Amino acid sequence: MSLDPESGRPLYVQLADVIESRIRSGEYAPDRMIPASLRLSEEYGIAHMTVRRAMRELRERGLIYTVSGKGSYVVPKPPTSAPEPETAESDESTD
Repeated sequence: MSLDPESGRPLYVQLADVIESRIRSGEYAPDRMIPASLRLSEEYGIAHMTVRRAMRELRERGLIYTVSGKGSYVVPKPPTSAPEPETAESDESTD
């Protein structure tokens, strides 16, 4: 899968979507390392900082975790969907 610099969507979001798709398909298995940033940068022809931003996006989505000096790994069980936003009702006490 390739990235489209003309799409209007930031490249880091496109890359995060590609990696998320690979995680959900099982290509990148739980607790397994995903390719290094340098490799992804070379594979997609994008800047290293763009890959780093995609990794941050994936961490924010709850799909990967990073071990300093080791790499980024798929979480043991990726979330099935985005968490539901909390409402004011859920903060009220029910006495």
